[in-house]
Amino acid sequence: MLSCRGFAPVEATPVASGCVGKVIQGGEVTQSGSYEELLTTGTAFEQLVNAHKNAATAMDPEINENTKNSSKGNIDRVEETKGHYLTKENSEGDTSVKGLSGVQLTEEEEKEIGNVGWKPIFDYIVIAKGLPILSLSILSHIGFLTLQAASSYWLAFAIQIPNISSGIFIGVYTIISTISAVFVYLRAYLTALLGLKPSKSFFSSFIDSIFTAPMLFFDSTPVGRILTRASSDLSTLDFDIPIAIAFVYASALEVLIIVIIMASVTWQVLIVAAFATVASSYVQVGILYSFCQGTDAAETSLGVGTIREFNMAERFFQNYLKLIDTDAKLFLYSNASLEWLNLRVEALQNLTLFTAAFLLIFLPKGGMAPGLVGLSLSYALVLTFALVFFTQWYSSLCNYIISVERIKQFMNIPPEPPAIVEDKRPPFSWPSEGKIELQDLKLHANARRSGFDEEGARVGVVGRTGSGKTTLISALFRLVEPESGKILIDALDICSIGLKDPRMKLSIIPQEPTLFKGSVRTNLDPSGLYSDDELWKALEKCQLKATISSLPNLLDSSGKYHSKSLSDEVRTGVQDREEFSGCTVITVAHRVPTVTDSDMVMVLSFGELVEYDEPSKLMETDSSFSKLVAEYWSSHRKN
Repeated sequence: MLSCRGFAPVEATPVASGCVGKVIQGGEVTQSGSYEELLTTGTAFEQLVNAHKNAATAMDPEINENTKNSSKGNIDRVEETKGHYLTKENSEGDTSVKGLSGVQLTEEEEKEIGNVGWKPIFDYIVIAKGLPILSLSILSHIGFLTLQAASSYWLAFAIQIPNISSGIFIGVYTIISTISAVFVYLRAYLTALLGLKPSKSFFSSFIDSIFTAPMLFFDSTPVGRILTRASSDLSTLDFDIPIAIAFVYASALEVLIIVIIMASVTWQVLIVAAFATVASSYVQVGILYSFCQGTDAAETSLGVGTIREFNMAERFFQNYLKLIDTDAKLFLYSNASLEWLNLRVEALQNLTLFTAAFLLIFLPKGGMAPGLVGLSLSYALVLTFALVFFTQWYSSLCNYIISVERIKQFMNIPPEPPAIVEDKRPPFSWPSEGKIELQDLKLHANARRSGFDEEGARVGVVGRTGSGKTTLISALFRLVEPESGKILIDALDICSIGLKDPRMKLSIIPQEPTLFKGSVRTNLDPSGLYSDDELWKALEKCQLKATISSLPNLLDSSGKYHSKSLSDEVRTGVQDREEFSGCTVITVAHRVPTVTDSDMVMVLSFGELVEYDEPSKLMETDSSFSKLVAEYWSSHRKN
C-alpha cells in the first residue's frame, strides 16, 4: 500500500493555562490533563517533547548551552530561535531556485516566421487521403465554370445568327444552365466530404496521441493549450479550412478563365498577374494574429481557486484587460491591412479594365464580333471582384491552415509503454512480499536514489519542496520513466512489464480526497472488479460504513463532496498497522513528524538520497531529518 500522506501527528505544543490536552495512541485517548501534568507523568508525550528538544539542540549551539533548563524553557528557547530556522530554510530554498534556474517545466509554444507555403495544405489533404475528393471537386468546379462561360458565349454568339428561333435560343441556354447546376451540387457535396474525412482523421490521431501520452507531457504542457487544440483548432479543421480551400480554388479558376476570355480579345490584360506580388506581403498579418490568440483565459479559470486564495484576482483582471486590448488592436490592424490590400487590388484591376476598354477602341472595324467585345468587357467588370475574393480567401486559408500545424504537433507525441506485455506478465500473486529496491535510479531530474530494501516496512519519505518526493512515488507507478537504473519489486523490474500490472497491483492514497461524479460504488470500484461485501469492508475500515448506510440508495447513492464524511488526512480513522500489516507502506510526508513512527525514514534533497535510517537514530544525531523536525515544530508553534 502506498500513501502520499500519513497520520496527523500529536503536536508537542504548550497549551494555555486552564486548557486540557489529550494524548491519543492507537486510536484511543490514553491520557488527559494539563500540559505540565502530561510532562511530569513520564508518558509518550514527554518522550515526544524531549525528542523535539534534542533535535532543536542539535541544530543551534546556543540552545546546547541551556540544556540544564526545564523542558518548558527549552521549548520557549525553540520559539525564540524560530526565525533562525526559517532563515536557513529560506536560504536553502533560494539556493534550489538558483541551482535550477536553467530548468523550465512548461515548454514554450513553437512558432515560425514566414509564409506557410502549400505544405500544410498538402498535409491536410494527404493525411486524410482526400486527394481524390479534392480532384473531383476541382473538376466539378471546372465543369461549372466551363458551362457558365459556354452559356455566356452562347448568348453572345446566338444573337448574331439570323432567323434563330426563340425556342432554340432559350432551350440551349436552359440545358447548359441545368447541367451547370448539377456541377454546382457536386462541388458542394464533395467540399463537405473533403471537410469530413480530414476532420475524422485528425481528430482520431489527436485523441489517440493525447490519451497515450506520458505524464511528463502533461507536466510540461499547459491544459489551456491542449483545450485550444481540441476546440478552436479542430473546429477550424471541421468548417473553415474546407470552405476556404473550395473558395480559393474556385476563385483562382474563375480568375484564370476570365483572363483567358479577355486575352482572347486583348492579350495585353495579362499584366493582371502583377496582383500576386501585392497580396503576398499582407498574408502574414492574419497568421500573426492567429498565433497571438493565447490561452490565458483557460489557464486562469483552472487556477481561479489559487488566485483567490492569494488575493490576486485584481492583478489577473488588469492583466486580462491588457490582453484584450492587445487582441483588439491586432484584430483592427489585421482588418485594416486587408482593406488596404483590397483597395490596391481594386485600383490595379480598374486600371486593367480601363486598359482593356481603351485597347478595344482601336480594334479594326470588323476585326472582332461586337458580341465578343461586349463579353470581354463584362468579364473585365467581374475580374475585380474575383481577384479581391481570391486574395481575401487565400489570406484566410493561410490563417486557418496554421491549425493543421498546431494539431500535428500533438499527433506525434511519443506514447507511453504498452499497457500489457504478454510474454512478461508477473505472477497473479505478485507482489507477495512487497520488497522494493531502487538500484541507481535516475529520473528526468538527474537524481540517483537507492533504498527501500526491507519488505513489509513502513518507510517515510521527507524533504523540502522540490526535493523529489512526488517524483519518486510517480516512478513506482511509471508515471515517470527512469532514464537509467532499476525499480525492483519482489525482484521483478517493473520497467520490463506493462503499465497495467504495477498500476493494478499497487495502491495509492492521494494527498487530497476526491469524489468523481457518480455513485459511491463507481467511486470505490470504477472497473466493477469487487463485490458488495468487499466494498462494505473497505468503508468499514475507513469508518464510513455508518454514513453510507444512512443514505437512501446505499452504495448506489450519489451526492456532493461535502455530504460524505471524507477525512482530510488519508490515514485518519484507519489503524494502518493493523489494516496494512504485511504491506510495504511508503508515506510521503509534507508534515515531517507524521513519519516519526515509521520503521525507516528516507530524506531527499535536490533529488538525491541524503539519509536512510530509523527515525529514532536520526533524531539522536545532527541529521537533516532532526533539523526538519525541529523546523516544523518551530514554525508550527508560531502559527
